[in-house]
Amino acid sequence: MIELIQRAILEENLALVFFLGMCTFLAVSQRLETAIGVGIALIVVQSVTVPANYLIQTFLLTEGAWAWAGLPEVDLTFLRFIVFIGVIAAVVQILEMSLDRYAPALHGALGIFLPLLAVHCAVLGGSLFMVERRYDFAESVAYGVGSGIGWALAIVAFAAIRERLRYSDIPSGLQGLGAAFIVTGLMSMGFSAFVGVRLP
Repeated sequence: MIELIQRAILEENLALVFFLGMCTFLAVSQRLETAIGVGIALIVVQSVTVPANYLIQTFLLTEGAWAWAGLPEVDLTFLRFIVFIGVIAAVVQILEMSLDRYAPALHGALGIFLPLLAVHCAVLGGSLFMVERRYDFAESVAYGVGSGIGWALAIVAFAAIRERLRYSDIPSGLQGLGAAFIVTGLMSMGFSAFVGVRLP
């Protein structure tokens, strides 16, 4: 499990290896506080939705899942995308209501980006990778937590770098989005150095 979490955080980072969720990654990373908030929200959403979608996939959608009801030939895997997106949207809605109630300042800082987690490709990608790789329930929990932490780590590091870049003498043609793309590429190359690294 530890190896799977480590791999999901570093080696298979959803943001810097698969480039999933780059719209939010670039838009929210201008302030460190906002990036931390979005990162924590994504960890929570990913940690809940990947195992939840595993249970739904296993006990409702796969062929033979309805054998207990006398319908062993029923195969509902064609509903996977719709069901996964529905689960993600429900979890994001619950998270948004909770933040609005208990952390209104963070809810206000996240603004439109919190509801956008409902259609965030990194969150959906985590569930789809879980199905494709045939993880069991414990592995899906580990992968959900690890992939969420990895994406959060990437956006927090990126936001910290972007805050420092404000005081840098960057050529006018590269200021803003140009510098952001260059930093993203360099971070991606840095994360590729973790490929094959294993904890003792």
